[in-house]
Amino acid sequence: MWKKRFNRLLGGFFCCLFFCLQIPVITFAQEPDLYAKAAVLLDADSGRVLYGKNEEEKMAMASTTKIMTCILLLEQGDLEDTVKVSAYAESMPKVKLYLKKGESYRVKDLLYSLMLESHNDSAVALAEYVGKKYLPKELQEKDVSEYTMEESKKAVKVFAGLMSEKARTLGCENTYFITPNGLDATETVTLQDGQTLQKEHCTTAAELAKIMAYCIRKSKKREEFLQITATPNYAFTANGRSYSCVNHNSFLTMMQGAISGKTGFTNKAGYCYVGALESNGRTFVVALLACGWPNNRSYKWSDTKKLMQYGMEHYVWKSFDDEDVLFDEKKLTPLPVANGCTKVLGNTAYTSVAIAGRNGETKEGIMGEGVHSQREEDRKMEEGSTGILLRQDEQIKVECHCRESLTAPVKAGTVVGNIYYVVDDIIYKTEEIITTNTVDAVDFPWCLKQVFARYIHL
Repeated sequence: MWKKRFNRLLGGFFCCLFFCLQIPVITFAQEPDLYAKAAVLLDADSGRVLYGKNEEEKMAMASTTKIMTCILLLEQGDLEDTVKVSAYAESMPKVKLYLKKGESYRVKDLLYSLMLESHNDSAVALAEYVGKKYLPKELQEKDVSEYTMEESKKAVKVFAGLMSEKARTLGCENTYFITPNGLDATETVTLQDGQTLQKEHCTTAAELAKIMAYCIRKSKKREEFLQITATPNYAFTANGRSYSCVNHNSFLTMMQGAISGKTGFTNKAGYCYVGALESNGRTFVVALLACGWPNNRSYKWSDTKKLMQYGMEHYVWKSFDDEDVLFDEKKLTPLPVANGCTKVLGNTAYTSVAIAGRNGETKEGIMGEGVHSQREEDRKMEEGSTGILLRQDEQIKVECHCRESLTAPVKAGTVVGNIYYVVDDIIYKTEEIITTNTVDAVDFPWCLKQVFARYIHL
């Protein structure tokens, strides 16, 4: 008897063991240990923070500032324009190209000087080139090489204002620019009520990563930005001299897929870095602030590699359009329309609904010919991310919020609800639910027509 019981227990044990082996085990990612005081790993397409360490703390960012200087120059300047050098630009501290007052340079050449060698004087010359366009007419017409120190500072201040304004449009509310080159700076700002406020040149790791994501993915000048920042060497001649610029972003050769980046250092900021990498359809951005001080300049490289490796190992791209994610439009039902006209008196009016952008439905009705003539890539950039990076233990939550009824009149293309695609309580994609047909309100002509129709059928 005891042998039968033992055999049953043994058989049960092996059945349980076999069953357990069939269940996939979800292993949670172990977060990397970093030197940086503040750090972020960002999904450049969706803007999702995949890893953060003090990511919202405002800190100095040194020459990583120059990614904003560069993208503004590309968007507002002309690569073949001539930049004149002022005494103020010449006075900038090292690292510098050693520009001389009165000299002329191409915008393109100074942008390579800015991003490869991180020259501080080139940054100021470029800032004055754009900033003077917003100064009073007499200063716009004046040659920059003849600017006084105060006039040059006005042009640079205008440009720094443009940098801060651009940051705000990207959702970077904790970023404030005072210099175009990232030198540590503080200024006094007078508020509307007369109070004064001390502002520092600063950003956060999360917002620095967001700015880089814009530069490489969403700006209309992203291709030019990538070309400049990924160039190993650049040589040019100007004013009878030859110049050679070497890219100091060593990460470009450290990991396969590295596409862009910018280093930075000041005594206040420490070593800083922001860089990007592409891998299997995924684009990662790393931002590091206060990542060591001399003699620890290599910390930024080890931290960057750790974060990039962490992202590549634990995150996969998931499309919002995948069959198991995309909201099924068939689940939408027609909405009753109170006081709406119907063919038969006494019936309830209804309007069908659909999801805007699918099957040619838009808020204005059906799409006409030529709507899709724009490049698909640019269309996706304007609409936002088409997917998101997820860990194995994460999923996209889809929520449908739609009105239950309407009141006539209702026009075709009226927005009556939204489909939300949510991860960690953050909405990453929204689709609008719209009406597909017009329902007029009951009025006297409709009532008269109904009475006449009944009279005819008597």
